[in-house]
Amino acid sequence: MDDIDRRLLAALQEDATTSYAALGAAAGLSAGAAHERVRKLRERGVIRRTTVDIDPAAMDLDVLAFVLIDGATWMGDEPTSTALAAIPEVEEAHVVAGSASVLVKVRTTGTGALQDVLRRLYEVPGVSATEAVVALDTFFERPPWFHREAKG
Repeated sequence: MDDIDRRLLAALQEDATTSYAALGAAAGLSAGAAHERVRKLRERGVIRRTTVDIDPAAMDLDVLAFVLIDGATWMGDEPTSTALAAIPEVEEAHVVAGSASVLVKVRTTGTGALQDVLRRLYEVPGVSATEAVVALDTFFERPPWFHREAKG
């Protein structure tokens, strides 16, 4: 991946509907060359998907929590991944090192809904304990690091 790819990715992260002509202009390429570069980034799996960034507050998802999950057994396998993916409020799940086994990011409509998610997390085989940290405010969320460097 070179600086041109990084500029294309930065522009797409700002607005995935950017035309190939505008992408090309941002990266110093023709529209056709920009299209070809983006196609290759998709083929290589660098661009995994194109999506819409929705404001959680607009969907009444006012509670953001990070939940550390302790496991009675190893939880870094497919059955745990599948069980966590089946809980719609779980936005992300990561196998972690340290005192916990898994870290999940959860968004809910309120604390009662968060309590329900915690209850469902205990139904995942191997879960022995949870610790929820509720975010009071979010200063920022950032895409991958290259985004900042590609702007300059």
